[in-house]
Amino acid sequence: MDNERVDQVKVLAPTGMLGAGFPEATIERGLALGADVISVDGGSTDSGPYYLGASQPKTTRAAVARDLRVLLKAAAGAGIPLIVGSCGTSGTDSGVDWVAGIVADILAAEGLRLKVARVYSEQATGALLKCLDEGRIHALPPLGELDPQTLRSCTHIVGAMGHEPIVAALEAGAQVVLAGRATDTAIAAAYPLMKGMPAGPTWHAAKIIECGGQCTSDPRAGGVLATVDADGFTIEPLDPTVACTPILVAAHMLYETVDPFLMREPDGTLDVREAVYTALDDRTVRVEGSRFHVADQHTIKLEGARITGYETMSFSAIRDPHILANIDGWADLMRTMIRQRVEQTLGIGDDKYAFDLRLYGHNAILGDLEPAVGPPREVGVMLLVNAPDQSTATAVAKIANPLMLHLPTADMDYLPSLAFATSPAEVERGPAYEFVLHHVVDTLTPTEMFRTEFEETSPHG
Repeated sequence: MDNERVDQVKVLAPTGMLGAGFPEATIERGLALGADVISVDGGSTDSGPYYLGASQPKTTRAAVARDLRVLLKAAAGAGIPLIVGSCGTSGTDSGVDWVAGIVADILAAEGLRLKVARVYSEQATGALLKCLDEGRIHALPPLGELDPQTLRSCTHIVGAMGHEPIVAALEAGAQVVLAGRATDTAIAAAYPLMKGMPAGPTWHAAKIIECGGQCTSDPRAGGVLATVDADGFTIEPLDPTVACTPILVAAHMLYETVDPFLMREPDGTLDVREAVYTALDDRTVRVEGSRFHVADQHTIKLEGARITGYETMSFSAIRDPHILANIDGWADLMRTMIRQRVEQTLGIGDDKYAFDLRLYGHNAILGDLEPAVGPPREVGVMLLVNAPDQSTATAVAKIANPLMLHLPTADMDYLPSLAFATSPAEVERGPAYEFVLHHVVDTLTPTEMFRTEFEETSPHG
């Protein structure tokens, strides 16, 4: 990859997540505006620990393949690199390989020849235990000191790379970079930083465009183009009917950040306290004044998930006005009855399993913080059981089945009939996972925790 310094770099961000879709015309417009690189996020922790714990993608292969086909053809036609981060949702090694397999199929089918880099971010438990022994792993609030057993209990652990491994792959000639877990901003910041753009504007622009069109007046209409230069950056939507405004652009610093003015990356902290947002016209925004403070110690954040048990779910619905008039009392009675009958039938106490009863339509989202008063019109009752094994979880849910169907309130002299949503009522969800790592590793070099492999495809596959 040519590493010649330039006056500006134009980054095309087509969508907030690979597989979410975008109008093909917006990519064509981005190329017409002179895009130098295409960057797209392939994953997130937003959807919970399952995707990391099980190393499974959230998106379907067909959706990812559709987006990649458009982007690969665009990048190849324009002679610009394509960077995908957090492949396969969680960025595990198998997630990178899954996306790489799709890429290989598309390149062969389209007769394209591109050099593809796979940058792996999954971490070996033994290597992390060594780092822990050396005092190189530190907890982020609110967690405390890391127990070695926590590392051993994880099914998968990834490190969130910064821009450096991606830059190294580009400098080695990669035209397509498929990265494991990466910070959302690193994939957009890598190419401008490699081309000599200043860190402040680069990281700020990367933060704003990480979710594609979310910083525009219509996030459904496609992505954005950010132009980074020596003094700042300019951002505009790829759909000519959509606008960026100073408020919409500035507001994205509130998204997924602890502090709306400071944001930590592996090699330092973005500081936008002095940033100025100016509307150049009715749809384009200019940002200047962003700064970046290089950290004394480069760190990589760890993400790890482990199995917490096995889940079985059932769902019933209540329309009976008498029950709904005292729905909280009914739910308390349900919880008591489940515990009593499980102990009577299975002979186990509530320390051997757990269950959650959620009342959708009443207070399932906010719980005790729910401000609405008065009885609901209808309520969906979700029972979620967690146990050390699937059979126990399902047995508990089956014991609760008659209660979910016919439990009356204490003052009713008849059995109501409630409505199960499915038959059978019990749905086995398999292993459940939880995130257990919120820690960083002090690195000796920015790339030491990551591995890169190259593959060059030919037009014949």
